[in-house]
Formats: sequence, C-alpha cells, structure tokens
Amino acid sequence: MSAMRPVVVVGDTLLDRDVLGTVERLSPDAPVPVLDQGAVRARPGGAGLAALLAARDGRPVTLVTALASDAPGAELATMLHAHGVEVIDLGLEGATPEKLRIGPPGRPLLRIDRGGGGEVGPANAEARAAVGWGAALLVADYGRGVAAAPELRDALAAVTRPVVWDPHPRGPEPVHGATLVTPNLAEARALEPGFAGDAIPVVARRARALARRWRAAAVSVTCGARGVVLVDGPGPPLSAAAEPARGGDPCGAGDRFASCAAGALADGASTAEAVLAAVTSASRFVAGGGAGAIGGDDSAQPAQPAPADDPVALARATRAAGGIVVATGGCFDLLHPGHVRTLQEARALGDCLVVCLNSDASARALKGPGRPVVGQEDRAAVLRALGCVDGVVIFDEETPADALERLRPHIWAKGADYAGRELPEAGVLAGWGGEVVLLPFLQGKSSTRILMEASIHGI
Repeated sequence: MSAMRPVVVVGDTLLDRDVLGTVERLSPDAPVPVLDQGAVRARPGGAGLAALLAARDGRPVTLVTALASDAPGAELATMLHAHGVEVIDLGLEGATPEKLRIGPPGRPLLRIDRGGGGEVGPANAEARAAVGWGAALLVADYGRGVAAAPELRDALAAVTRPVVWDPHPRGPEPVHGATLVTPNLAEARALEPGFAGDAIPVVARRARALARRWRAAAVSVTCGARGVVLVDGPGPPLSAAAEPARGGDPCGAGDRFASCAAGALADGASTAEAVLAAVTSASRFVAGGGAGAIGGDDSAQPAQPAPADDPVALARATRAAGGIVVATGGCFDLLHPGHVRTLQEARALGDCLVVCLNSDASARALKGPGRPVVGQEDRAAVLRALGCVDGVVIFDEETPADALERLRPHIWAKGADYAGRELPEAGVLAGWGGEVVLLPFLQGKSSTRILMEASIHGI
C-alpha cells in the first residue's frame, strides 16, 4: 500500500475543554443543578480538530493557524505536536479562543466561550509556502480571521491541487475554483436563504446556487442523520445516507467529514468517491463519541475503532454507561420476517444488540453441504443494515461461546423454539451473571423451509 499523501489545513484553532461530572441535586441557594466535577478533558477544536483527525488517519499534516502567546495557545501547540501535526503559527493578538463545556458526558449544561476576537498576524513566507506543499488543501473556516488573511487567500487561489473549503457564515467566501465546499444544512440555509424547506431536491437547488456564487466545482451539504447531498457539475445531485449512530455525539462531525474528504482527494479519489468516504467516516466518528471521545490521557493515542466498527468496544461502552447489552446468534442465511421480528424484539430488551453470526464454515458444519447460500460478509452486511442491529461478530466455532466471552452481554436472546432445550451458552453466561431470554417464534418461517419450497417449485 502506498503511503498516504500530505494534507495542509488552514484555519482558526480553538481550545475545547470539557468539565465532566455527575448531576444529582439542585443547589439549595438557587434552583440550578450542581455538578460534582470529575474528569477535565482538553482537545483542539476548529481547524485544529480537522488537522488532528487527518493526522490520526496516518497522513502527514501541516496546520496553518493563529495562536495567541498564552497558556491555552501553548497547550494547543503541545497537543497538536503530540499527534504529529506540524504547526505554522501566524500569531493572534489577545487571547486564544476557548470553549468550555460543563456537564455530564454527552449532555452539557452550559458552554462558556472566551478569548478570540484579536487580529490575526500576517501570513509569513513559511505559511504561504506551506499552502503549496499539500497534495490537497483543507480550509477549516471558523469565522475568526485566518481564512480572510489576504496573503493566504492569494496563495490558496493559485493552488492547482484539490481545495476543500469548510465555510462559516461569518467568514469570507471560498476562493473561486474550490474543488469542494462543505457547508452543513444550517450554514447552507444562512448562506443561501432564498429557498423554502429542507427536502433533498431543495437542498440540491440551494447547493447549486452556492456553487454558482462561489464558482466552486462542487458543493456538498451535510444534513446530519440524513447524510449528504452533493452537487458536482450539471448532472443530477448525489444523495448519500449516513450510517445509523444511536446515541452518538455529533460534535466535530463536520471536521471529520471535511478532513476525510480532503484526504481522499489527496490520494486521487474523485469528488463523489471522496464525499461517500467522508459521510461514512463522519457517521462512524459520531457513533464513536464524536470529538468528546478525544482528549484527556487518550488524546495522544492512535485512533481506536469506533464502536460502530467494533462490537466488543460498543458492548464495553454500553456497559460503562449503565446500559443493557443484548446478544443473539444464528446463521441468518436467507433473512426472512421471522428473523426480523426476533431481532426487533431482542433489541427492545436493552440498549444495544450484537448479533453473533455463524461463519460460512460454522454454518456448513451446522446445516450441511450447500449451506450457507449467502456468504458470511454479505449476511453480515444485510444484518448491519437493519435499524435494530448495532453490531455483528462472525464466529467460526460450533457455538459462539468465545464471542460471548468477549462481549459479556447481560442478555442472550433466542427464539422460543429453543424452549425446553439446554443451551450450551447458558454456562458461559453464568460466568458474569448473564441470562437467557426466549422470544416469540414466528411459525413457518425459516431459511431451510424457503430453500425446500424453492427446490420443489424448481426455482
């Protein structure tokens, strides 16, 4: 595999700090919640987060930004260097901007903004040269002055490599000829308010109007859980759905989208390919906890698989949050209404559902030659596409005992056709206090019956 190509990020960097804790009472002297402070986590925000995420992908990253000569600025520089990001600092008058979020994890009660507002220093020769270094450029504009610096804009306008511009309503317009501009839905509304509604065709018309105004090659509008709408030339728009991210944190999703798109373009992808990769990456970033999962002692560690990609991590995170982990198992060779009903009822028992799926070899040993009809990766993909399934673990053994040892679910759900039979998994579950729960069985629905009927009818 060839090495990932470098990306240069240009934009405003902020210091994001989370003061976490528990809230269990109100103050006696005022009806306000009392936070019992626990961990305090700090991480780069704005363009700093976009640069950090690109570096965590394993590619060389240079960040052109503006930091004040204060403790938060020094803290940001240290964190970014720890992630391998080269920082070119233009300097910032006044104080480095900070965002302080206070509250339980994932549920901030209050945000305090401070600093910022100072004048950005001039773009020096090193900064102007850096713009020409990258295989792709990402402008992460947070409306605080870096993207408006005249010398930088001149350098960006002269770039012949891909330029991704993540705009801000308070910032300058993208330079003409940008490869891809990536507003979110709220930003697109603010920038182009002359369209009513947020249906996909309306979003596409808004994106097309913005592309004309900016003379951009393409505009993608990210629409949260609905995914992204891409206008790329005169043809029909492309709409790509986001992957489900139950209970995820959307903070930083736009930076993950833009940084992934820039990286894909740097590596030679088409704009459509880059946007599709970016919406998948952003979905998994949200499912994995978003920007809130970055910081503290973990901030200098390599990127870990998001729970959406790692069912064991998902189960661990669910238990840590006090949730109930449910698991079920089977071959799921030809998905039918009986399967779907069982999976839906299993998911209703807890806070996440992981399916232990028999591998091709395991299913063949269980069902006989000729089975499974559908390969394990395709069966897993179909299961993951169901809204009631949060993760899939494929196992090769006769029983999923080893997979269960890793998942340690609170509940092992099986169809009621197993009533009165001793389940081999029961002994494994007892090791951590897990329980077996039987679910209603839809009579007459099975993959074997479907295949037999097909054979009888010569299908």
